[in-house]
Amino acid sequence: MPVSERNTVSERFQEVPSRWKRQHLLGLEGLSAEELTLLLDYAQSFRDEILTAEGTNRKIPLLGGKAIVNLFFENSTRTRTSFSLAGRRLGADVIEFSAGTSSLSKGETIIDTARNIQAMGVDAFVIRHNCPGAPQLVAGALDGCSVLNAGDGTHEHPTQALLDMLTIRQRFGRIEGLTVALVGDIAHSRVARSNIRGLKTLGANVIVCGPSTLVASQWEELGVEVSYSLDAILPRVNVFNLLRIQFERQVVRPFPSIREYAYLYAMNARRLARCRDDVLIIAPGPINRGVEITPDVADGSHSAIIDQVTNGVAVRMAALWLCLSRR
Repeated sequence: MPVSERNTVSERFQEVPSRWKRQHLLGLEGLSAEELTLLLDYAQSFRDEILTAEGTNRKIPLLGGKAIVNLFFENSTRTRTSFSLAGRRLGADVIEFSAGTSSLSKGETIIDTARNIQAMGVDAFVIRHNCPGAPQLVAGALDGCSVLNAGDGTHEHPTQALLDMLTIRQRFGRIEGLTVALVGDIAHSRVARSNIRGLKTLGANVIVCGPSTLVASQWEELGVEVSYSLDAILPRVNVFNLLRIQFERQVVRPFPSIREYAYLYAMNARRLARCRDDVLIIAPGPINRGVEITPDVADGSHSAIIDQVTNGVAVRMAALWLCLSRR
């Protein structure tokens, strides 16, 4: 790629919009519609300029000289890899932290770990932890360092919700007025919580659907509709977001068998035929084929699951650039 072309790409992102004033991205709760739209707009710009088929190896040195640490305490494929790629696409140095081989195994706290790593000249932490509020705790203990939440327990997963919304907007050109159904393990899903906050802020109608053991009526307090029948809502939904059953977070099995869950709530060809002609199927991953979705639907024309993965890199580029540049 010619030098002039690289410079043209960089110049589009030299100025951080004055509308963005946040040092951290800890959740979507409290973000305005303007802030959400700004994140999505810049994610789309990164997608168009850097992640096209012709430009998949492009890098723009917007964060050259910055150091980012991926501080992951839970297993991850898509989130960890896309944050790493996002940082490197922006020219930053990315350090992968391994909790199992760190001083945490000797009794060091997460706060002391973060402070010691920051003292080495780190500019940002991307944190995934099984304890809700862990990224907020670290952000409050550090001075002059950005923290981005990559998923904290059952609380929030902001960048996943942002990439879901970006995928929806790419398909329909808007989010306002659409009906989006979150189907599955709502009780244990941080993705559901972030999606509800973001989608409601941008004007979507949200339905949460699943077994009564996983979808309490109290969800209506967040301004969403509760349904215990997937078949009943099929014809009026624009987007189905199929959430994984998180057995690792459950103390007791919330339904008699996986076979029964799939019979009642899996998106299959029979159900897809009853949906709108332009229905969009997305899933945060990993997907369990044959449980929440059948292979023919997961790989079919209505599915945008792979597009979501590409959008994840773009969203995380936008989040890192905005937070670190504003700092």
